[in-house]
Amino acid sequence: MSGNNDGDKHNTRSSTGEDVDTSATTNRATRVELGVNLLACIEDEELSLSDAVDRIETVTTDPSLTREILDTAVMHDVIDREDGRLRTQDGATAVRFDKQIIKRDGDYKCRRCGSDLSTGHFLQVPAGELGPFGPSCVRIVLGRES
Repeated sequence: MSGNNDGDKHNTRSSTGEDVDTSATTNRATRVELGVNLLACIEDEELSLSDAVDRIETVTTDPSLTREILDTAVMHDVIDREDGRLRTQDGATAVRFDKQIIKRDGDYKCRRCGSDLSTGHFLQVPAGELGPFGPSCVRIVLGRES
């Protein structure tokens, strides 16, 4: 992930509509849940550990938290891990772009690549909201583009 090097300082919107800072001050369990929810949305049937970490870095850049997200996703049967590859489980939650991707105009930086955005794309998941992303980065994060 390119982008700024500000650690885990990112804002997202919770399912109740309030802004949530997903930095180290945010509840660790909430960030784990956001990461597991994100992995459950990935539409690739299989991806490398590196590609999975690239996506998880939209939630956290903390290696121990990344490991916890991956371990929790395995425990909850969201993914299988084997030989440095991840397989999504059958029944992965396909994201409906018309319902789960919200566009907002404003001044944003993409959480995946760090590009300046005038329109942010925000992914709605059960644990809250992830974003902003640019239009192609949101598709990459979800596995719809490479």
